[in-house]
Amino acid sequence: MVVNILVMAVLCAVTTIMANTKIAVFNDALRPIVLEYRENRVTKSALGTTALAFGIGYIVGFIPQSIASSVIIIHVVLLGTDIIGSYLPDNKKSSIWIAGVAGGLYGVVMGAGLGTIQKVFEILPYNFLDSLGQVSSVVLIAFAVFPALVVALQYGWKKGSVTFAATILAQILTTQFGSISLSNGNTIVINANAIALLVGMIFMISYAMNDKKERTDSQAQLANIFADRVKQIKKYWYLFALSGALIALAASLTLVTESALSAPLYQEGQFNSAALTELARVVGFIPLVVTTGIATGTYSPAGIKMVFVIGSVCAGMGQPLLAFVAGGIWMTIEVLLLTKFSVLLDRFPGMRDAGDNIRTAITKVLEIALLVGGVIAATAIAPAWGGLFVVGLYVLNETFKKKMVNLAIGPIGALLVGVISNILVLLNLMTPPGM
Repeated sequence: MVVNILVMAVLCAVTTIMANTKIAVFNDALRPIVLEYRENRVTKSALGTTALAFGIGYIVGFIPQSIASSVIIIHVVLLGTDIIGSYLPDNKKSSIWIAGVAGGLYGVVMGAGLGTIQKVFEILPYNFLDSLGQVSSVVLIAFAVFPALVVALQYGWKKGSVTFAATILAQILTTQFGSISLSNGNTIVINANAIALLVGMIFMISYAMNDKKERTDSQAQLANIFADRVKQIKKYWYLFALSGALIALAASLTLVTESALSAPLYQEGQFNSAALTELARVVGFIPLVVTTGIATGTYSPAGIKMVFVIGSVCAGMGQPLLAFVAGGIWMTIEVLLLTKFSVLLDRFPGMRDAGDNIRTAITKVLEIALLVGGVIAATAIAPAWGGLFVVGLYVLNETFKKKMVNLAIGPIGALLVGVISNILVLLNLMTPPGM
């Protein structure tokens, strides 16, 4: 527990300092606003308010799933340090120290928070934590379909359908024939979800790499135009090395995970499958992270997210020290070769253009999977009315003045059902299932 708290405290201190000094923010949409602030076109208050507006929905939305999976989804951590760093003053010599202390305290809360919350669940009149975990039950199955949706969005429904059919076939065949009996009596079971995802990604990448669209040098031109801003990022390579090392370390210790997709895989100890899902998101985020970084001079403390892949692989190996070293080395290389990544995007325009479609597809699949999972979890918590509550929250959300992020509705709805159920149990208006 002490090591966990220390790692999270240092990680949050470093990333808060990076946000406060405008070196890096995790929220991709916030980087252009950071540039506006740096060039005195928006106020510090406006920057902080924007960071809060952009991040709070994801933080609130991912907290229930973090509780259910016992691993913190990184958005809860790094969007929080974005907000803290953006709000805190940056015009004094002591500003860095203040940011570091504030971020460190936030990290202590993150490091100790999940364990404390789980203990609170144990003393509730109705402990619904196990049922809440079903929020992620559909994610593991559904995620493999996202490459087919990417192909359909980019190359039409026919190629998308072919990719989908191959994905389903891979799932069926692996489920049927994926058990290998060894001579010593042990059995190796191949993960059907991971194989289905791998087949879909092979189709997606193959279509993108063979895209006949004319190559351009738009990314290289962008890097030349904003050369001074790229130098600003490279100047602080050592801070990026530290943030990358700490993120990889935290992932290898199963303290954090990259997304709602890998959280249930971490929970089940399927770290190689988690690395595969994270690699898919790396492909999707390279164009966005690299382009916004070059154009604004503000990068991401996690870079293109490859440090999470490193953390997951090392978690499977039980090698946190290797994760720390490899994460730091990767982030150093990534930052120093930032312009090379932009040139690579020009060489493969299909991959560059796939970035938006990958993010769109992943978000859509996650929305549906988490909503269905939320309904399943809520029904397990309160069979008579839980599913009704989540569906009602989803349809009414469209009418709210302040809408919730669609990704968050399933997990938040299931959590609210659990809270209300405990109140009803105390009032003798409900009997917990199975009792």
